[in-house]
Amino acid sequence: MPMTPESSEADTSRLPSQLIDARIKDLGDWRGEMLARLRALIHEACPDVVETWKWRGVPVWEHGGILCTGETHKSVVKTTFMKGAALEDPAGLFNASLDGNARRAIDFRDGDTVDATGFKALIRAAVALNARPPKGG
Repeated sequence: MPMTPESSEADTSRLPSQLIDARIKDLGDWRGEMLARLRALIHEACPDVVETWKWRGVPVWEHGGILCTGETHKSVVKTTFMKGAALEDPAGLFNASLDGNARRAIDFRDGDTVDATGFKALIRAAVALNARPPKGG
């Protein structure tokens, strides 16, 4: 049975990594391939990243807090960096949610090439930002 966001949210018998594996398989198209590629890059950039599953079936990667999400939509795979507005983006990868106070996102479309070096740099920067003590504390 294909996994739906509703069924996956209630599935507490599987680990988040298993739910992400299932999402990639169930997509069965370029979006699954893209999500798998991004997931691999996240693990390369931060080998001890923690995978979680939130908000009705969204893969989330955490290290000292949320680094980014991996949402799959009809025409994009969106990686949203929760503290993206505070990150340097020298490769200019952020192309969505640019007007928010905190978040920034990258929308990947069918046929897009991933700048692996730039993406991993963003992951490492997000890890470093999460490791900083809060201001004023």
